[in-house]
Amino acid sequence: MSPKMTGAEIRKTYIDFFVEHGHTYVPSSPLVPGGDATLLFTNAGMVQFKDVFLGTDKRPYTRAVNSQKCMRVAGKHNDLDDVGRDDTHHTFFEMLGNWSFGDYYKKEAIEWAWQLFTEVWGLERERIWATCFKDEYGKIPSDDEAVQFWQNQPGFIPDHVLFFGRKDNFWEMAETGPCGPCSEIHYDRGELYCDKAGQAGHICQVNGNCARYLELWNLVFIQYNRLGPDDLEPLPAKHVDTGMGFERIVSVLQDVDSNYKTDLFAGVMDTLQTLTGTIRKEMYSDFTPYRVIADHARSASFLIADGVVPGNIGRNYVCRMIVRRAARFGTKIGLTEPFLAKVASAIIDEYGAFYPELDKHRQAILDNLTREEIRFARTVEFGTAHLLSMLESIRNQNILVLDGESAFNLYATYGLPLEITKDIARENNMDVDEPGFRAAMDEHRVTSGGGKAMGELGGEDADIWRGTVQALQESDRLASNGVRYDPYQSLEIEVELLALFTGGSFVDQVSQGDYVEVLLPETGFYIESGGQMSDTGMISALPDKDGVQAWEIQVKELKKPSAGVIAHVGSVLHGSPKVGDRALIKVDLDRRLDIMRNHTATHLLHAALHQVLGEHARQAGSLVAPDRIRFDFNHPEAMTPEQLEQVERFVNAAIARDLPVIPQHKSRDEAITEGAMALFGEKYDDSVRTVTIGHGEERHSYELCGGTHLERTGNIGTFIILTEGSAAAGVRRIEAVTGRGAYSLISKRLHNLNVIARTLATTPDIAPQKVRLLIEQNGTITSQIAEMRLALAQSEFVKQLENVIEVDGISVFSILIPGVDADMLRSLSDKFRDRYPQMGICVLGSVIDDRPIVIAAITKDLVDRGLSAVELVKFVAGPLGGGGGGKPILAQAGGKDATRLQDALLSVSDWINSKNI
Repeated sequence: MSPKMTGAEIRKTYIDFFVEHGHTYVPSSPLVPGGDATLLFTNAGMVQFKDVFLGTDKRPYTRAVNSQKCMRVAGKHNDLDDVGRDDTHHTFFEMLGNWSFGDYYKKEAIEWAWQLFTEVWGLERERIWATCFKDEYGKIPSDDEAVQFWQNQPGFIPDHVLFFGRKDNFWEMAETGPCGPCSEIHYDRGELYCDKAGQAGHICQVNGNCARYLELWNLVFIQYNRLGPDDLEPLPAKHVDTGMGFERIVSVLQDVDSNYKTDLFAGVMDTLQTLTGTIRKEMYSDFTPYRVIADHARSASFLIADGVVPGNIGRNYVCRMIVRRAARFGTKIGLTEPFLAKVASAIIDEYGAFYPELDKHRQAILDNLTREEIRFARTVEFGTAHLLSMLESIRNQNILVLDGESAFNLYATYGLPLEITKDIARENNMDVDEPGFRAAMDEHRVTSGGGKAMGELGGEDADIWRGTVQALQESDRLASNGVRYDPYQSLEIEVELLALFTGGSFVDQVSQGDYVEVLLPETGFYIESGGQMSDTGMISALPDKDGVQAWEIQVKELKKPSAGVIAHVGSVLHGSPKVGDRALIKVDLDRRLDIMRNHTATHLLHAALHQVLGEHARQAGSLVAPDRIRFDFNHPEAMTPEQLEQVERFVNAAIARDLPVIPQHKSRDEAITEGAMALFGEKYDDSVRTVTIGHGEERHSYELCGGTHLERTGNIGTFIILTEGSAAAGVRRIEAVTGRGAYSLISKRLHNLNVIARTLATTPDIAPQKVRLLIEQNGTITSQIAEMRLALAQSEFVKQLENVIEVDGISVFSILIPGVDADMLRSLSDKFRDRYPQMGICVLGSVIDDRPIVIAAITKDLVDRGLSAVELVKFVAGPLGGGGGGKPILAQAGGKDATRLQDALLSVSDWINSKNI
């Protein structure tokens, strides 16, 4: 084996090796999959190439290599339960991968894998094993081809290639779609690595469930299209998709028995040792907490760098869960103060050179971790104590599974994520009803979600479209790279109808009322992306000599059914369009202009939030519609009125300066290096479009953006914030309007102000002062009325006290007092106890907004004898359809049926008689 390399060097040699073999280096996509709502997180290296395999996208290269950030914490791929228990599992990990899109195939993939392992990294040939596919059902051909290529490698031991079935060696994207056999590469680490030694019947072998044979690399050969369980057809182009666990190969090349003992985690472990004061031997003897903290701190750091902050739902829930789980494991090794920021600093130092987003957002990462630790520390002690009490209670009933509703209540009340509840339950040899927890969470609209490994197929029409598109390309009626797409210049184009798709098939002609997808050789319609909505408009027959259009199609949306294809989707308003007709396509210009105003204003809003709140206020989702802007951003608390005013002023000042809006095309790396902002959850190609607002010292914004924009900011008109509120924990949402929407709002508000001024017999300028004066006067009058009402009630109450009765030696006063609130009832009950400090019970009722309320008060001497106002008020409220609570000396209840209140108050004597005082 070669001299030990650092993890960074290993990653670099992998990428360099494949670049030297004609591959294009493609940077890792974010952990939030761009443009893919079916996945919670990017969970494999091929996610960013999913559309290529589905046939709905093309790339300018046919060979690619990268190291992809991955998260597996939900859905089909969930490694969370294994993290900390062993040395190889992680929630966050890197996947090294190389791809061929219809270029090379099995021969090259296997040769290069062997060459990299044996010649570049110096792994011992006799320790390398390979597995290939053989169908246990005999319905899919065995991959004898891959076996032959393995056995042809110089120095490969022929017996070291093994056959396995569908579970281990056949890959599929979904129940239908691209699939194929795979070849896994395993490395024999030697007998010392067997963790099952001494177990009866155990035999060390590949896929033998022990740590001796470590799977390192999976070479997937995509050669079929699955139409059904056993119905496969060959793909016209064959692909290669490989994935290697980066942490695993580093552990092998550095010859350590744990991923967590590699230099990737050295800084983390040094930090934890310093914090705990332990030595290595002590740390390794209780390694689980250290592994969990190291893994979770790394995951959280990468998530926050990609814009995912701790919160209550979806991805944010996952971030919160892993931060809190790491914090809890910290307490197991004596860390009682916030510590994760120190651990995260070591992670940023290790990974920041290759993943610059970590360094760029260092402060946001550290602040979010510390803030979440502090928030969790406020409640975890109470939550844990409550959980342990619940576990003890059900154990006494011989129940060993905590119900899901209780587990969810622990999260909702104390912030204990399910995963922590499960940890604690297992530490007590118990378990949790996880499906029940999910059901309770769904019921409260709080769910962590998770898609399938590759999500729903989403490219089911690609095969139907592919043949038609190919025929059109061969006849030169459609460009070789598909529809010419330019939404930035031409909003009105004369074209030919190339194809009409309706009812699941292509037709030559459609009629009035038909819902149709139209293929054109070019378009100026914008297709929804980056939060900007698709254009709408018309496709019309060219007018005849009298100006009559024989047919019209109203375009309502656009879609991408296949690579290079944009379909215009809409309804035939009249006539019968047919393939070959000449047509005029027109984008709805007024709607487009409204969208452009809002999109350019969105960029200014983003810049303003950075200016007012700080760089952490990054976009976390947006909607650019014709009628409004909706902008989500990371921020831990509500904005103040002053901050909102500052943001609004910043944007409107930029509008007033009439700054140029400058679009440019450049390489993604160049744009990012120059400081262009890539947005949360978006997908970018190697060549990107940038939008700059202003220039030089006047540059306000610089973002990667494929959307449509104005030429100058002055055309926005006016920017007005409508609302600011919470979108999720740690995520705020601003809604705003510009242009025509802003004018309409201003006009409406001025009209309302004028109406108010006329009503107050004053001018609009003086109206606010008049309103404030009226409010003050109203408050004074309301207070005076309340005082008078209390005085009258007290006077009447004192008279009624003459009607106190005696029951078993107890002075009992039970009465209905109309029109008073709960505070007044409590005040009157105090009057009763002033008059009867001993052996007294007072029950008062009233009706507010047709709802009965009841107050019960009991003197302390009776409480000492076992009576309780809580029990009494619940007894009285029972017939009212309500319940209550409070303290033994004073309690309150409500109800639904006010008609039964008088009778309920008369039942107090019955309750006292039942107590046998």
